Amino acid sequence: MNSQEIDKLLEQLNKEIEGIKPDDEKGQKLLRELSADIRELLERAESKQPLPSMMERLEASIDHFELAYPELTTALSSLFTILSNAGI
Repeated sequence: MNSQEIDKLLEQLNKEIEGIKPDDEKGQKLLRELSADIRELLERAESKQPLPSMMERLEASIDHFELAYPELTTALSSLFTILSNAGI
């Protein structure tokens, strides 16, 4: 997957996140952090390599939102797989 495709996926994921309003504090915190991580990745011109902490937050978000937001979970899982396959 090239950089433009990753940018497109990140932008779609960011839009999905903006439409979600979790009822719990943990969910709100995870989405804020994940949104900041996505913005950071989009701002990087060449390298789309996230920090290890982002991968941990991404995994925690998948676990947390799995039942309540299956579409978000699918998008997060796709991003996690892409980044993992890229050796990140």
